[in-house]
Amino acid sequence: MPINVGIAFVTGRKHFQNVLRSYVNNWLEHGIIENRLVRLHLFVVYDLHYFNTNPSDYKNIPRELAEMVDSINFYGRDALKEESRKLIREGVIDESEGDLLFGDGYARKRNAALYFAGKKGMDRLLFIDDDEYPLAVSRNRSNELIWMGQSVLGTHLRAGNDADITHGHHCGYISPIPKLEFNRDLSETDFRHFIDATSNDIITWESVKKTIIGNNGVTYADQNILSRRMTSEVKEVMGMKFISGANLCFNLKRLKSLPAFYNPPGARGEDAFMSTTLTEHKVVKVPCYTFHDGFLEYKNILNGVLPIELRGVDARQPAVRLRFIKAAIGWIRYKPLLLHITQPENYEAVIDDMTAKLDSSIPKLCKYFDTRQFEEILFELKRYDRNVRRHHRAFEATRAAWAKVTANLLPAARPEAENVSAVV
Repeated sequence: MPINVGIAFVTGRKHFQNVLRSYVNNWLEHGIIENRLVRLHLFVVYDLHYFNTNPSDYKNIPRELAEMVDSINFYGRDALKEESRKLIREGVIDESEGDLLFGDGYARKRNAALYFAGKKGMDRLLFIDDDEYPLAVSRNRSNELIWMGQSVLGTHLRAGNDADITHGHHCGYISPIPKLEFNRDLSETDFRHFIDATSNDIITWESVKKTIIGNNGVTYADQNILSRRMTSEVKEVMGMKFISGANLCFNLKRLKSLPAFYNPPGARGEDAFMSTTLTEHKVVKVPCYTFHDGFLEYKNILNGVLPIELRGVDARQPAVRLRFIKAAIGWIRYKPLLLHITQPENYEAVIDDMTAKLDSSIPKLCKYFDTRQFEEILFELKRYDRNVRRHHRAFEATRAAWAKVTANLLPAARPEAENVSAVV
């Protein structure tokens, strides 16, 4: 029998339409559209407030694209509220739990995509970000760029039969940190203190030094991964099986046991918090890349224009600076809870060390970028530290509410889909 595959976009950009076209063409090129044993369904959860967009920016999908997939499903704020009210009326969850699962926030929108995909009988759900393209970029010995198309969906489907979650690789501008030129205002040591304080599972000083300082902010695909096409099971490190929020596929035949996304209010890190709940789950790293256009500097890639050079992003551009500041605030808002979960015995000492490093580095960043906006980072650390226990209770309550919803959603086992590797 056919396998039903959901493709989830959690988006707030008009740019989503161009990314969708690129992926549909990718599925056509790799034979997935014509494969009668694979049925594709779009799940678009949109946010009108992120960039002041309208529903038509998402729903007006050109007919020639819409005809390539089996169904398209849109979910805005009203649709999520209505589903929450329905579950409350049925006694599945209470009002506070409805807000935890279907209210505002990035993690909640990801949960909505998982929920509706399960409700509509999907076997898999692949998350795609609206700034990631199905391409890998690497360099040869002459330092020339090598671009390779990636069968992202096909790779996940082939590798995911016996996994709960499959997770791909990322290249391009995966960090919102612009290219920096250190000087008397901001030294490399100053910046290292800042990164040490704000770092997470993806952004570390080692990765920053290699990409931001060494490669103009670009992460290149590993040719060994591309050529060997090997999968590997993700191992647990410090209580976490690291994933990221896109190039990420869920086996929904196991939805009852899958965890929920969560992030503290106004923060990100929903992928990091899910990573802390995956001890008992099989997470597989698969050999496909997506190119992260983190600053949206290379949108013409979607029109077939492949750059011959990837430049460092100018840190003095106001839009670049603002994106960096917002990202750093998002990191610092979720780090206290992540530490509370993964390092409870060292929590106070780590927070004190973070505070000291930010005290020394933030004035330097303010001078370098000619703005006092970086001062908000230290303020937010103190605020989220004060509220860490409340956020932990909300994290656990979200997991409990999700268990109720998925148990109600799938009261009986569904028929097994065919082995996907045999049809893709």
